[in-house]
Amino acid sequence: MGYSVEAVHLTKTYGTFTALSDLNLKLEGSKCIGFLGPNGAGKTTTLKIFTDLIKPTSGTALINGVDVHKHKMKALESVGTLIETPEVYPSLTPREALNMTAELRGVPKAERNKRIDEAVAEVKMQEWVDKRFGKFSKGMKQRICIASALISDPNIVLLDEPTTGLDPRGMSEVRDIVKGLKTSNRLIFMSSHLLAEVTDVCDEVAMIDHGKLIVYDTIANVTAKFGGGSVVEVGFLTNVDDPVVAKIRALQGVTMVQRSDPTHLTVQFAGGKQTQERLFGQVADMKVGATSFRETATGLEEAYLNLIKETL
Repeated sequence: MGYSVEAVHLTKTYGTFTALSDLNLKLEGSKCIGFLGPNGAGKTTTLKIFTDLIKPTSGTALINGVDVHKHKMKALESVGTLIETPEVYPSLTPREALNMTAELRGVPKAERNKRIDEAVAEVKMQEWVDKRFGKFSKGMKQRICIASALISDPNIVLLDEPTTGLDPRGMSEVRDIVKGLKTSNRLIFMSSHLLAEVTDVCDEVAMIDHGKLIVYDTIANVTAKFGGGSVVEVGFLTNVDDPVVAKIRALQGVTMVQRSDPTHLTVQFAGGKQTQERLFGQVADMKVGATSFRETATGLEEAYLNLIKETL
């Protein structure tokens, strides 16, 4: 079955301030969509409307075709959310806190321990499930909050800037968890203002600014249309010499090659995933000591700066 989240002419005003302006956006399938925009652009407002935490001034929020405001329980029965990370009592253990969440979400008593164990495993916190929260780092607390969103085994997961306030290790751990969620037939809608995070984790991107949707497409298409093209970083075992740079520059579709450091090249190219796959094979076939090949946020950053005007 396909899952869907849809905004139909969603508008939210506070007096004379428009937080959301006639937003039309339909997300479908099993994938991760990044929701990008500057602070104050309307990302959290949108997610709060989809969870019925606030009411729209006009328009409709639909989950799997069900109006969230009119039929909240039915619309949200298959949804897990993490919006504005809640604090947890330091004297509780994750098992105790998650048991309360499971009860609130209507998980049958006989299934609760199994669901808790599964959710904790998804966030890689099995060894901490019976320790007290007071001893946890912020990243560990955030992982348990994500487990709380997963406790009813949802098909749709809404995450509001899940790595905000975490140190680099905590951010990396949470990103890996979100990537893992993509493999379990879920639709994930994740707001962020971190371009590298969206490039690393998401399949598609929706950009919003001043409450208006600017673009919604695959990351490859957005970078190709509105940036200077897609960008990858190629790492090498040793320093890259000029003949290797020239060989890669000569490949079909490559528009720019430059050294980011002695053992890494930044390669910009026209086209999407198919072109990227071909270039990956061609560079590997050269036998020039290439050891890594990864997308960078550079292309998305350029597109973002071209699309999102300075927010006053």
